[in-house]
Amino acid sequence: MTDHAIRDATRQDAVMLHLLAAATYPMAAPGTPQADVQLHIGQHLSVESFLGYLADTERKLFIAEVDGTPAGYGMLNLHGETDPQVIPMLARTPSIELSKFYLLAGRHGTGLADELMNVILTEARSTDAASLWLGVHDANDRPNRFYDRHRFVRRGLKSFQIGTHVEPDLIRERIL
Repeated sequence: MTDHAIRDATRQDAVMLHLLAAATYPMAAPGTPQADVQLHIGQHLSVESFLGYLADTERKLFIAEVDGTPAGYGMLNLHGETDPQVIPMLARTPSIELSKFYLLAGRHGTGLADELMNVILTEARSTDAASLWLGVHDANDRPNRFYDRHRFVRRGLKSFQIGTHVEPDLIRERIL
């Protein structure tokens, strides 16, 4: 029997979060040049970046584990809706952002993503937010089907910089 667990991340998890990000982020940007993906990882998903996220009291990171081994992570950004491209798209405010949500490819289809999402939704509902929004690559079919299943509504497109490359990011919102 496989044991799934979702736990809060701590400062001691920064290296492991970076390694998870380096393994999972390339799946998020289909068709993006590899050099730009690696630049993005270095700029936004480094150990130092995760130490900063973990020190920020307005961010909440979760780690998904299988039999005690890290298999994915998610991050809530509780700062509210601050992106000027996103604000006009949202149906309900205040809104918070699901900034990161990734699982190792070998864990897709196991139910672990649903468990992680349920923990994140429970945490989001414990805030004063009326909705939860996220950005996902418009051409990334697997996560878009997942977000459809979890009732994240498509609200529009915004530009998202990955390294030197600009990608279309689909903004999705879930009413809490």
